[in-house]
Amino acid sequence: MLCRLSPRSSSLTTTRSFLIFSSMSSYSSTSTLASTHGRSPKPRTKSRTLSIDNIRPAVLKVEYAVRGAVPQKATHYEGVLKAGKGDHLPFTKIVNANIGNPQQKGLDQKPITWWRQIAALLEYPDLITNPLAPQLFPPDVLERATELHKEVGSVGAYTGSKGLDNVRQHVADWLEARDGFPADPENIYLTAGASAGVNLIMNVIVRPGDGVLIPIPQYPLYTATLASQEAIPLNYYLNEEENWSYDEKSVLAAIAKAKKDQTPVKALVVINPGNPTGNCLSQDDMRAIIRLCHEHDILLLADEVYQANVFDPINKPFHSFKKVLSSMGAPFHDEVHLVSFHSISKGYSGECGRRGGFFEMVNIVDSVMDQIYKISSVGLCPPLSGQVGVDCLVRPPKEGGESYPRWLEETEGIKNALRDRSLYMQERFNKLEGVSCQEAEGAMYLFPRLHLPKKAILAAEADGKTPDAFYCLALLDATGICLVPGDGFGQKDGEVHFRTTALSPGVEEYVSGIETFHKSFMDQYRD
Repeated sequence: MLCRLSPRSSSLTTTRSFLIFSSMSSYSSTSTLASTHGRSPKPRTKSRTLSIDNIRPAVLKVEYAVRGAVPQKATHYEGVLKAGKGDHLPFTKIVNANIGNPQQKGLDQKPITWWRQIAALLEYPDLITNPLAPQLFPPDVLERATELHKEVGSVGAYTGSKGLDNVRQHVADWLEARDGFPADPENIYLTAGASAGVNLIMNVIVRPGDGVLIPIPQYPLYTATLASQEAIPLNYYLNEEENWSYDEKSVLAAIAKAKKDQTPVKALVVINPGNPTGNCLSQDDMRAIIRLCHEHDILLLADEVYQANVFDPINKPFHSFKKVLSSMGAPFHDEVHLVSFHSISKGYSGECGRRGGFFEMVNIVDSVMDQIYKISSVGLCPPLSGQVGVDCLVRPPKEGGESYPRWLEETEGIKNALRDRSLYMQERFNKLEGVSCQEAEGAMYLFPRLHLPKKAILAAEADGKTPDAFYCLALLDATGICLVPGDGFGQKDGEVHFRTTALSPGVEEYVSGIETFHKSFMDQYRD
């Protein structure tokens, strides 16, 4: 059960949860962060050397909603429950629907067997030649592990700053097969997840005061990175009524405002499939974006980490920006600058903690590429276990091989379950009073809009919170379900949203918990 339902009305349960939250009003952000890092807050003497007043000011402006106040409070509750001190709470577990982390405890997506068998053999390569190995591992796994061991050596060693040459060649081969256009391994960097690639590129190309066009809603990695670099996010809004579609008028308005403010427009970020919205761009929209980048001399940053998570691949398949750009011809294909990002954390693999990803650069001049290499060298190299994961992504078992049937069953099962849960949740959310939820076409999230009563808005203001945070904290207090307030991803003024993943295996119980809470919340604050 997600929550202990009282024999009294559900509204009383909700009220009780609000009282719990009120009694924790002294639970400060400082103690939350401290408990998150596994230590108790301690009073500290004033430091002459380092204080909050003399660290880099840009750091104070960085916010990252998926690990913000609501998830931090959920972490506190987890500690209370783990310590056996949660009898006063109206729930027995925390459901972490705040972050796309498929293999986390409680969601428990099973790792792909092919990946873990190869990883196990490379972690302890003596197993490859052990006489019992043929009884434990399929022949194609042993063959691949033997090949990789010759290339990799020990996974405890450094590699080149771009990553292993052979793995980058395998990525290039995969990209060429995906797109039908050549890919140069020298333009490919292996990274510690897509986030590390984004940070690297932003660190090189963005100067303080530069502007970067960001889709709203957006994944908060981008605004957080820009804040740390003292750059300016230039918001362009997706069209919610048209299933979060691309709105070029909004982009042009953002560019016009930037020019009026004398803000240099350096790049445009596109997330496709979308996070948190789940929208998938049409080829027409992709071509329009490329033409716009060409006209305004803007770098295109394509976040494509959810490309394997497309719910209707027959009627609306994924197309990469590299493929669309390369097919457009002159002057676009050789003049528009593009960096595209991918990751093993998403898709069907969910290997978030392995930290593997890559980016490919297109039409980037040599002098800039030299600087990218220099900055990447400061970090020495991406994790080797993540590089092995990238190789597993781009070189799955061959059809006809011993591991292929199991790999196909596992990957298709994960992708189909994700699609089915998303559709189920969207349908149920749209039946709730004051909730509208666009159907996701891909990725692993939904971004429902809440139309809250005025009394709820005023109550949030009185409590010093945004309506989004007020609602999500109340939901957490009542049910143990952790969502992310929509304002952490950006939205139009006056709107209220939340983001949820579609990863919870007990989706019916999960949605029922939200429904029960939502009805009580609306009754409590009905105008």
